[in-house]
Amino acid sequence: MRIFTGLALGFLIAGAVLAAPRPSPKYDLSQAANQRFLADNAHKKGVIRLPDGLQYRVLAHGHGKSILGADDLVTVRYKGWLINGTVFDQSKPTAQLPAGRLIPGWVEALKHMRVGDEWELVIPADLGYGADGAGDTIPPNQTLVFDMKLLAITPPFE
Repeated sequence: MRIFTGLALGFLIAGAVLAAPRPSPKYDLSQAANQRFLADNAHKKGVIRLPDGLQYRVLAHGHGKSILGADDLVTVRYKGWLINGTVFDQSKPTAQLPAGRLIPGWVEALKHMRVGDEWELVIPADLGYGADGAGDTIPPNQTLVFDMKLLAITPPFE
């Protein structure tokens, strides 16, 4: 099940708007533009690139607890867009999701985050929806950009 496959898409275009700037419209949705966006973003100040290609930039540091397991429920505020600036999803105002049943890029990022952290995530297509895309909203093979703030972590049986 990918990003609780579509649960986050159910929050389409409503709720809180996070502060980080959206990508410039100089990128189209072609494969070449996706690769160029990833390369350009990797060189921005403060961007950390993990071995599998996930990129993130810390917007605010939290000091709370970290996720203990895939069954933990996370409460997040997020906004997601494509590299051309098209917003495809955002929480309204927050979403509670199972930490281990999301797209791989979110699962990995959440493992590194603490409550209170706010990150800009740049998720390569293979850590997002890949060749399948997500309905009419996210075409195949698209890099995804999210601003995400981790607000709370709840153990699964609490």
